Parts: sequence; structure tokens; C-alpha cells
Amino acid sequence: MNKQDKLVIGGKELSSRFFIGTGRYPNPFIQKEAIKKSGAEVLTFAIRRVNLEMPDEDAILQHLEDQSLTYLPNTSGAKTAEEAIRIAKLARASGLSNWIKIEISHNNKTLLPDPIETLKATEILAKEGFVVLPYTSDDPILCKRLEEAGAAAVMPGAAPIGTGLGILNPFNLSLIVEEANVPIIVDAGLGSAADVTQVMELGVDGVLMNTPVAKAKDPIKMAQAMRYAIEAGRMSYLAGRIPKKRYATASSIYESLILS
Repeated sequence: MNKQDKLVIGGKELSSRFFIGTGRYPNPFIQKEAIKKSGAEVLTFAIRRVNLEMPDEDAILQHLEDQSLTYLPNTSGAKTAEEAIRIAKLARASGLSNWIKIEISHNNKTLLPDPIETLKATEILAKEGFVVLPYTSDDPILCKRLEEAGAAAVMPGAAPIGTGLGILNPFNLSLIVEEANVPIIVDAGLGSAADVTQVMELGVDGVLMNTPVAKAKDPIKMAQAMRYAIEAGRMSYLAGRIPKKRYATASSIYESLILS
């Protein structure tokens, strides 16, 4: 990978473009090994699942204490901006992290993010010094508004969270990338290494995943596959694909003469 191709969020330079979650693994050993194989440097988890009074002894985090990771706690379960802000402040006060993934949803069936409440929480927390990464829909206008509100990176979903449907609207994601002045991290909806490569080829800066790894038949192997897919997709994007054409083109003059 080009050494000049850097990902920087909140002043922190990351060598991995893989952001990984902690939930739904069969057991702590598989969780820990999958995270290692992923090469991820940013780890996300729901704050409501962590014991904020003793985060160093928390069951989720204690298995990862020997790894150098940036924690990205999320506000999963919040239904309003006020609730998300309160959760974020509790996490920072506990010494957990000043990075926060805003996740606000009213609908328990779709878990789609609430655009109005997400924008409100992003603006307030960014002004209070948080490194804010809001999870949002793939609306290009909303993503731009979140950037303007102070988001350190914006995290549009490729499809509803946990569905594994893949990229439902590549056109919108490409528009988001084109307009962005902050990193774009695709969060939610991906299911396979093929999905990951495809979305990285659109020019996004990284991918956040949990369910596709944790619920795979072999989470450790899947974590490694996703890591390679991210690297391959990014390299392909930087290399630049050939244009699509309607008709065939011979690959050499010699072949052209034979064909004629």
C-alpha cells in the first residue's frame, strides 16, 4: 500500500481501514483472535453493555487489554439526541474514550438512524470536544450536513444494520465520497468479502463491521478475509479500473491482426 495513502481521524493516524465490533461472538477467545486477525486498530462497542464504573475490569474489554486499540464506544439503544449525549459524556467521564459513534434509532425493526436527532447530537458533541463519528443513512445531503456539524468522519450504511444485503445504493455512496472533506467509513449492511471490496473500490476510506465477522461459521477466518478485501479494494481504487465499454477490444496489435 502507498505509504502516502493515510487515514487520519481526530488527529490520529491509522494504518488499518478496518473498524471492528465486539458483539455476538461465540466466546471471548474467538472474539480476541478474530480482532487480532482483522488487523483493526479501532474497536467499537455499545456503551450500555460496558460497566462504566470499572471499565478496566469490564467483561467485554478485559480480554483485549494486551492489544493497542482505539476505543470507539457507540450510543446504540439511544432514541434521542439528549440520550446519546448523556451516554457519550458518561463514557468520557469514565476515562473510556473521547471518540464516540453516534447511533440513534426510533424503529426497532429497521434500526435505521434518525437523521434529525443524529445531526443534533453530532453538532453538540463536536462543540464539546468529542471525536464524533455519526452512523447515518446513505443520504449525500445529510452526510454533508454532518460533516459541516463537526463530524470527524461520517459513517453511512450500505444497507440496514445486520442484514448482510450488501450495497443497496452504490450511486449514493459514490456521491458521498465525491463531496466529502472528512473520511467516509461504511457502517452496516455488508455481508461478504466481495461486498467489502466493492465498497472500497467506490473510494470510501474504511469499513466498520461486526455481524458479518462475529456470526460467520469461522469468525477468525472471516476477519482475515475482510482485512484482505479492504486492502485489495483500496489498492484497486487507487490503481484505477479500466472504463466499461460496450464492445470488445483486442489486448495487443498481434491479436488484432489475427482477429481481422
